[in-house]
Amino acid sequence: MIRNKDAWKKWEDKYTADTPVDFRSNLRLAEAMYDQARAFGVFPLADPLDGLDVCIKLAKVINVPIPSRKRRAGP
Repeated sequence: MIRNKDAWKKWEDKYTADTPVDFRSNLRLAEAMYDQARAFGVFPLADPLDGLDVCIKLAKVINVPIPSRKRRAGP
């Protein structure tokens, strides 16, 4: 359990900033997760379009246009 959240957040931010991105390691991790999903039978999907209607409805709800506060000067 994390007792001092501020100290943890500070350490986490420093660690993230100081650790370089390792593309190969990230790719290996992504491939391993994909292989695991295939082993569980999640991929390939039986019906790739299954659930698409729910995603579209959710996207319509989330992507509500917000009017801008300031008009832009433009052509």
